[in-house]
Amino acid sequence: MNLKFSIIVPVFNRPQEIDELLNSLTSQSYKKDFEVVLVEDGSTEKCDSIIEKYQEQLTINYFFKENSGAGASRNYGMESASGNYFIILDSDVIVPSHYLEEVEKALETNFTDAFGGADAAHDSFTVMQKAINYSMTSVLTTGGIRGKKQSVGKFQPRSFNMGISQTAFKKTNGYSEMKYGEDIDLTFRLWKNDYKTQFIEKAFVFHKRRSTLSEFFNQTFNFGTARPILNRKYPKTSKLAYWFPSLFIIGFDIALILLLFGKWVYVLPFLIYFLFIFLDSLLQNKNLKVSFLSIITTHTQFLGYGLGFLKSTLKF
Repeated sequence: MNLKFSIIVPVFNRPQEIDELLNSLTSQSYKKDFEVVLVEDGSTEKCDSIIEKYQEQLTINYFFKENSGAGASRNYGMESASGNYFIILDSDVIVPSHYLEEVEKALETNFTDAFGGADAAHDSFTVMQKAINYSMTSVLTTGGIRGKKQSVGKFQPRSFNMGISQTAFKKTNGYSEMKYGEDIDLTFRLWKNDYKTQFIEKAFVFHKRRSTLSEFFNQTFNFGTARPILNRKYPKTSKLAYWFPSLFIIGFDIALILLLFGKWVYVLPFLIYFLFIFLDSLLQNKNLKVSFLSIITTHTQFLGYGLGFLKSTLKF
C-alpha cells in the first residue's frame, strides 16, 4: 500500500499549543509529502494567525466549524483529508522528528488498519506535567495500557496519538458521539469489524496533558465515567481491573479512619505502594520533586477515575 499521511488535529482555544505542534512537524526526518488538517471546533481564540507562519513549510488545510466535540471534529477532518491513512493527534502534543518515519516503517513491515503510540514527557515540561505523565503511563498505576512495551492485555489506541486507514474509517464511520472514551469505543468497533491494531513503540509523542491537579482530576473523572458506559455497550470487554481505582480509594479512606483509632497496620500496604511509586518515578525521572509529586498525582488519578467510575456505575 502506498501510504499518504494526513495528520488530523482538532483544536479548541489553544493557539499556543498549535504553534508548538506545527513547529515540531516542520522538523520531521520524513521526506515524503504529508498534509496537516486542523479543525477549529468553534474556538473563540482561533489559531489562523499561527497557521500563517507555517504555510510555506507545511501543507495545511484549515477548517472552522461549530463546536461539537473532539470526536466529531476528528471525523470532519478525516472526511476532508486527501490522504489514505489518517494520523490523529491532540493539539497538546509535540512530535519527535523521527515520528512519521517510524510509523511508515512499522506499517510497511506489518500493515494494520489502525495503530497507537505512547506518550512521554519532554524535558521542557513542568515538574507537575512530568508527574502527571508518570501517573498516566506507569505500569504501577495503569498497567502500561496507555503505551508501554511491558503493557498488559491487547493494546487499545488512544486518540492523542493513533492512526486509522481511510478504509477502516469509512467502514466504522469513525468516532461515535461519546464525549469521553470515544477512542476506546472506536477501537472496539475496529476489532468487531476484524481490523487489526498494533502498538508502534517508537512512534511516541510528548504529551502535555493537564498542568494543574484540578484539571487532571476533572480529566480522570471523565475517563472514569466513560468506562461503565463502555462496559455496558461491550460487555465482553468488561474487566475486574477497572474497579481497582475505586476500591483503592475506598480502602485508603477506610485505612485512614482506622488510623485515627490506632489501627496503623491497615494503612501500611498503601504507604508501601506509594513508596514504590516514589522510587519508580525517581528511577525514571531522576528528579525528587517529580517523584514526590507522582505520589500526589497518582492519588489524584485514582480519586478522579474511581469517583467517576462509581458515579457512572451507580447511575444505571
